[in-house]
Amino acid sequence: MAKAVKKETPLMQQYNSIKVKYPGTLLLFRVGDFYETFGEDAVKAAGILGIVLTKRGNGSESETALAGFPHHSLETYLPKLVRAGQRVAICDQLEDPKTTKTIVKRGVTELVTPGVSYNDNIVQQKSNNYLASVFFDKQQVGIAFLDISTGEFLVSQGMPDYIDKLLQGFKPTEVIMGKRQYKTFVEQYGAHFYTYALDEWPYTGNYA
Repeated sequence: MAKAVKKETPLMQQYNSIKVKYPGTLLLFRVGDFYETFGEDAVKAAGILGIVLTKRGNGSESETALAGFPHHSLETYLPKLVRAGQRVAICDQLEDPKTTKTIVKRGVTELVTPGVSYNDNIVQQKSNNYLASVFFDKQQVGIAFLDISTGEFLVSQGMPDYIDKLLQGFKPTEVIMGKRQYKTFVEQYGAHFYTYALDEWPYTGNYA
């Protein structure tokens, strides 16, 4: 017997179409006066923030986990999510609901990660907040450090041991690299850094 296809409301269709563009990211989805999270994101958010986990469409085919908070509490809850190691995409309403008879247009207006934030409640004011990017060549390793709160940008390359000293010295809050080099990074420098693996194209000769 064929498995029934899960029906989605227009709101959830819109949510899923945005969510799929930000893999590995917790999506805060503005609905009226609240930022809502759904599914696995809701379970994570409820656990980290200590907010109520409930269900949307309880008992229906479109039932999914739900957790949210008032939009004016974003400055309170966003730092907690990021400090817990979450990449957070903030999806806002891009038009006034009163001016449309269809579903409100929404889009991601900000992507916040441990290494990329202008929020004073997230950035440690007494120390740098470096985002590092690493690329492994045949023998040497290239690395770049960026602190977007100060504009400081540093690049270097060298043997793996030298790069290890730089990582230990600069203590980046986030390290990014190509997906194919993630395993190499962990084997070389351990798993204690907050890391995120990107698609390979930024690290090709045309872009690197």
